[in-house]
Amino acid sequence: MDQSKELFVKMILLSWETQNNRTGKLFDNLSDVQLLLEVSPGRNRGIYLLGHLTAVNDSLLVILGLGERLFPHYENVFIKNPDKSGIEMPDINTLRESWNRVTLKLKDYFKKMSAADWFLKHASVSEEDFAKEPHRNKLNVLITRINHEAYHHGQLTLLQKK
Repeated sequence: MDQSKELFVKMILLSWETQNNRTGKLFDNLSDVQLLLEVSPGRNRGIYLLGHLTAVNDSLLVILGLGERLFPHYENVFIKNPDKSGIEMPDINTLRESWNRVTLKLKDYFKKMSAADWFLKHASVSEEDFAKEPHRNKLNVLITRINHEAYHHGQLTLLQKK
């Protein structure tokens, strides 16, 4: 693998780690009361975003071919349904622990992956489509997840002032 690809992967992994650490620190600093509030009137609550980001990161295990989800039941609550859908969700402490478990699991897997691994197809793309569109690789999935998490991180910062 050429050095520029290795450098590129390193840059993206550092970006993911930075964003993930920022979001984790924000979750640690928000009180349970703050997490029960809406980020703005009529929008998601912090608790929902904690569960949503946990579920989305948990799904990386499957999409990247690293293993099974740790919390598959979170998909229905936090991905397939909106906040305040009436579906029972785990309590805040359970969600905080789930976030930490998923984060640690991903960090462990990412350390074991080679730069070349990141340029392989992910589980949501067919061999045929990947042959036509090689940019639909594991690294591209991680890039989109960094952006997704940054978007919700911005929403969550609104809870700090409440």
